[in-house]
Amino acid sequence: MKAEILALLRESGAYISGQELCERFGVTRTAVWKAVNQLKKEGYVIEAVQNRGYKLIDREGIYGKNELESRIRTKWAGRSVIFFRSIGSTNVQARKEAEAGAVHGTLVAADMQTAGRGRRGRDWASPEGTNLYFTIILRPDFQLEKASMLTLVMAHSVVRAIQEEAGIRAYIKWPNDVVINKKKVCGILTEMSMEVDHIHYVIIGAGVNVGEQEFAPQLRDKATDLVKECGRPVYRSELLARIMEYFEEDYECFLRDGDLSGLLDSYNRMLVNRDAQVCVLDPLEEYTGTAKGITRKGELLVVMEDGSERLVYAGEVSVRGIYGYV
Repeated sequence: MKAEILALLRESGAYISGQELCERFGVTRTAVWKAVNQLKKEGYVIEAVQNRGYKLIDREGIYGKNELESRIRTKWAGRSVIFFRSIGSTNVQARKEAEAGAVHGTLVAADMQTAGRGRRGRDWASPEGTNLYFTIILRPDFQLEKASMLTLVMAHSVVRAIQEEAGIRAYIKWPNDVVINKKKVCGILTEMSMEVDHIHYVIIGAGVNVGEQEFAPQLRDKATDLVKECGRPVYRSELLARIMEYFEEDYECFLRDGDLSGLLDSYNRMLVNRDAQVCVLDPLEEYTGTAKGITRKGELLVVMEDGSERLVYAGEVSVRGIYGYV
């Protein structure tokens, strides 16, 4: 009920009487009073005026379960929120929740990770009070080979949300990074539990650098954050709610088409190294060519110097710019 009261107060922007809240939620005035006091303890400023009711003096920087639940207005993506102030890894926790029966669309989010990790087991710095760390649990009913495309779907959704909430252009570095000004701002890690012909669940985790921060010397020319790039505050709860909204829309488009056809043109416009030379770091062979965009199945199309074409599949392959990260 706390999240619902919070959402109602925010949407109203005016005083709402205690009696109206009682009638709306079918509870007593005492229950409303207790819920409001609990929200105050979480940091919200809520005015209570006799004969007028309650009014929220919005605190945009608050980040937690009630704040997320009050902002996420999707049908299923992120409608169930599991939130931690500190956790080892949202992906690891999401696996546990999925094994315990968490429903499709469950969102696992944290203010801080102590054992965050990225692709190929790399560490992912996860300080508190600064960034987004989240994982969504999916229970899809499609063939195994389609699961790898979900990383691209999430990247597309993250770019859309960043561009709306931060007001700056963001791009995708295929297959799992989001970049701004050729520096990484988000990494995505997709994992799944499966049998030979059946997917039990898929988890898609992402870390987004939001608040202004100092990066380790070896990362300063490769990483950035949203606040540094846009020059103003970006609120994590609003950004994550927007990502969930766009992910639900993009995922349903993906399901309808059975591939990335519906997102193809938009994704290719977001592709940072489209029509640029890239170096493909395949464990079997390293080669260079020009990236021309992705196919409807999510492969990266690379044109070689002799005019021949190669399709690059996500997995253990990395793509770099000829002269650096992008």
